[in-house]
Amino acid sequence: MGKIFIFGHKNPDTDSVCSSISLAYLKNQKGEQTTPRVLGNINKETKFVLKYFGFAQPEYINNVKVQIRDINYNKGVMINENTSITNAFNYMQQNNLTALPLVNEKKQLTGFVTLKEIALMMIYGMHDELDTSYDNILDTLNGTQILKFDEEIAGNILASSYQSQTFIDEIELDNSYVLIVGDRYKVLEYAVQSGVKLIIITGSHDVPEEILEEARQKKVNIIRTPFNTYHASLKISHSNYISTVAINKSPVVVNELDFRTDFMDLAEKTGHTNYPVVNTKKQCLGLLRVTTASDYEKKRVILVDHNNLDQSIMGIEEAEIVEIIDHHNLGAIGTSKPINFRSMTVGCTSTILYYMYKEEKIPIPKNIAGLMVSAILSDTMILKSPTTTEKDITAANALAKIAGIDINKYGIEMIKAGSSIKGMSIDDIIFQDLKSYTVGHTMLGISQVMTLDFDEIKKDMEKYIARLDEIAKGQYNVIVIFITDVIKNGSYMIYNTDSEELLKEAYDLDGIYEGMYLDKIVSRKKQMLPNLMDTLEKWG
Repeated sequence: MGKIFIFGHKNPDTDSVCSSISLAYLKNQKGEQTTPRVLGNINKETKFVLKYFGFAQPEYINNVKVQIRDINYNKGVMINENTSITNAFNYMQQNNLTALPLVNEKKQLTGFVTLKEIALMMIYGMHDELDTSYDNILDTLNGTQILKFDEEIAGNILASSYQSQTFIDEIELDNSYVLIVGDRYKVLEYAVQSGVKLIIITGSHDVPEEILEEARQKKVNIIRTPFNTYHASLKISHSNYISTVAINKSPVVVNELDFRTDFMDLAEKTGHTNYPVVNTKKQCLGLLRVTTASDYEKKRVILVDHNNLDQSIMGIEEAEIVEIIDHHNLGAIGTSKPINFRSMTVGCTSTILYYMYKEEKIPIPKNIAGLMVSAILSDTMILKSPTTTEKDITAANALAKIAGIDINKYGIEMIKAGSSIKGMSIDDIIFQDLKSYTVGHTMLGISQVMTLDFDEIKKDMEKYIARLDEIAKGQYNVIVIFITDVIKNGSYMIYNTDSEELLKEAYDLDGIYEGMYLDKIVSRKKQMLPNLMDTLEKWG
């Protein structure tokens, strides 16, 4: 089994990233093979935290859909294009194959051959021409090397079937011929004098030394075979390179990174049974049969800081979810078998991890403690958010002690590092921490931005409203940005135009306007989302 991927939600925040790293460390200490990942670009605050405690950003993962490389296809099934027809056929028989990819020395795909094409060659093919290697002929005829001057052998196949003198009188030989002959030494001597390309001595007969000496001078290749002339003549064309068969030089191929679902669509359209598998360097990796496409391994994942399909990675429905660690309301993710699901009413996923470390009696390293306390301070706004619990406070203080930081001093430094919106576009600000929810038939989007620079956003208020209206038309019924000021302990809100009445009722407001400040509204989980969901459910 491969490594288990651990990741948080889309638009990763400090909790989702730090929890992924911290949980991966915990799991690996227990002997499991896990690795943290992120589903998108990390924000400034998270970058500050990772740099502060000496961590590289986890690698990005785009999807967990089943890919060709996850299928148990015939890996390594291929043959060099210069293999003999006999050996290629035997290889197919031994491996129960009906088709075979051909590759060059760099394992790059050069063609594709089927049993049908080999059979047609054996019945209707040209049996009087040779294009192969000396070693292939040796192998096919169970031969013995007598003289070898050339690696490659190409020429017209000719068996000495006439009487010796008749053959000498009527057949003009040269370097373009491969002669099959038995103990007819006059013909053998004539062939050597004519400088033929290759002589096949049948019946395991010896070659007189004087003829061998002249053959050395003329550089005539000689092979001896135990087969008689008839059988040698039948078999020798099977020593030809497999690439000389009427192969398909441009077969339909699949890349190991292609999705299984796309392959199934391709197979239905083309109707083929076998497909060569290649990598991004066009190197062949093996052969995929349609019948084996259902034999695959799902990617194994652990979700942190979310349990909702809309917030998770593309292809999550094709993955095996082995565990979920979260502190949010239950979403709509289902699993095919029982899993470990850890959910607590705390302000941060890393708080849950702190207690998991204690349960497992695994010491928390200083840098891991730094990540975990950063996540708690971020999610609870330095322990001031209404989502903050006693468990969060206990965990944060313990972790801060291990990490060697002052909670308030470090927390403010972290918030300031992440609150600047300088250089960010309107889309950057809207989408950096946007979460989606489905309430009945309504799609709800809540974006939360932590910044002390609301005046900078206010300058472009009309542009923000226009962009939210545009986004709402394409995907959401309701979309709101809450710009949270940690120092003032409240949030400003900007929303798509059609959401005005909903927000007015949700927050029991006499009047409402774009950019309105809501005092003490700082928690998406406990204040922003519940109010909106309750109102939407009331409206039906």
